[in-house]
Amino acid sequence: MDTLLTLLRALIGIAGLLSLCWFVSEDRRRIDWKLVGSGIALQIVLALLILKVPFIHAGVAAVSSFFRRLIGFSDDGAEMVFGSMPSDVPVFGMAWTVLSAIVFFSAFSAILYHLKVLQVIVYVFAWLLSKALKLSGAESLAAAANVFIGQTEAPLVVRPYLKNMTRSEINSLMTGGMATIAGGVLAIYMSALGGDDPAQVEAFGKHLLTASILSAPAALVAAKIIAPQTESVDGQVAFPKEKEYDDLLDAATKGTSDGLKLALNVAAMLIAFTGLVALLDYAIGSWIGEWTGLNAWVASATDGKFDAFDFSFIIGVASAPFAWLLGVPNGDLLVVGQLLGERLVFNELFAYLHFAELKSGGALEDGKSILILTYALCGFANIASIGIQVGGISALEPSQRGNLLRYGFRALVGGMVACYLTAIIASTIQSGIY
Repeated sequence: MDTLLTLLRALIGIAGLLSLCWFVSEDRRRIDWKLVGSGIALQIVLALLILKVPFIHAGVAAVSSFFRRLIGFSDDGAEMVFGSMPSDVPVFGMAWTVLSAIVFFSAFSAILYHLKVLQVIVYVFAWLLSKALKLSGAESLAAAANVFIGQTEAPLVVRPYLKNMTRSEINSLMTGGMATIAGGVLAIYMSALGGDDPAQVEAFGKHLLTASILSAPAALVAAKIIAPQTESVDGQVAFPKEKEYDDLLDAATKGTSDGLKLALNVAAMLIAFTGLVALLDYAIGSWIGEWTGLNAWVASATDGKFDAFDFSFIIGVASAPFAWLLGVPNGDLLVVGQLLGERLVFNELFAYLHFAELKSGGALEDGKSILILTYALCGFANIASIGIQVGGISALEPSQRGNLLRYGFRALVGGMVACYLTAIIASTIQSGIY
């Protein structure tokens, strides 16, 4: 009975999320439901292969272990600069575990790109997406690139194709960027969620790697419901021949510089967003919650999980229906909803770090909630990403600015839905449903 209920709830969740995409679709009559079915089927097959086939699961585990070792190498680099301060002075913890990893992984990724290792991996995955879903080569290539290098770098892979991409392809490009994370920040979330336990770091690494892979076909499904393809497109998958770096040294130095910019941006965002949440919590809790007596009611109604009627509680309530669709146990709906809302309003980095804090503090009652959150937060689907994509892609191809503005909000919805579909499918399979 429990198995049937789990499966039924998963089906309701998938149907509900696809209905949201249908609701914001610009041409509901032209939706290719065969493509939608093929995309969901591909996602399920990939999930079963990665999570249940021993040798494939072992391969993903090996990659996760490799990433964990790379985190150790970035620590060696940080020790050269900070010495023992990060372990002795808590204020340096973020610089040690997060910012140093960003710089190191950016340089390492640039080297892999120059050696064409990333290109081969991206090409194989893009070919699979193109053949399975009958999509254009350009959007398949972009979707695959998003899995490994993120929303700001992936458009560079398809730069020569941008000018002639259709509105549907542009929406797919943006949605794919919203639905996945970059390989560099993956190491950060592994470290944050796993803490000091190497086994836990690798375990979360496996889930995060799986999430990023599964969300690629999910993003294309959501994108093609929202903006159906009506024009004929070229299905050939081909990498541009442009040269990004002159040599290995150039790749390492440029990658390091890019990583430094990203690390400073991450630090600034954390300072700003943490402060803004504290400000909003204080303002709403003090001015509304205290005067109306809602603070005491919230604390009592949530058994202390929330101590005031504040911003955190409001976004938790607003996102709780999505948490239910994901299959979250009732006792964790508000807490999970809060984290989903934080990812949407702020970004996944803020949400993941808060998730790690709540997990270590025992605020989440059920292990399934932790599993679902690991997958559901794994994407760049947040409001700020609309501006990042519009600005970044239009700088590469100004003629597409109109389409980028047109599909910004829809791509955000599609990326969010893709992450949630991945969370439902992966958590259901992990629960023993085949």
